[in-house]
Amino acid sequence: MGKEDKTQKQPMEFYNMSDFLRGQSSKLITGLSDEDKTAFILKNGKPVAVLISHERYERLLKAGIDITEY
Repeated sequence: MGKEDKTQKQPMEFYNMSDFLRGQSSKLITGLSDEDKTAFILKNGKPVAVLISHERYERLLKAGIDITEY
């Protein structure tokens, strides 16, 4: 058996809904977009949404994954 190329996956970041209510929306969204990251949005400690950059979304579509179908 040969060596497998193992890429360590990074956990997604998470932000509380209150971060968006404090006027941080633009900063958080721009940061995620510029760094091509994804993040959970939490409300009362539970995930309610996922935020992804537009570039990442386009890559998913090109790979044949349409997240709007699920």
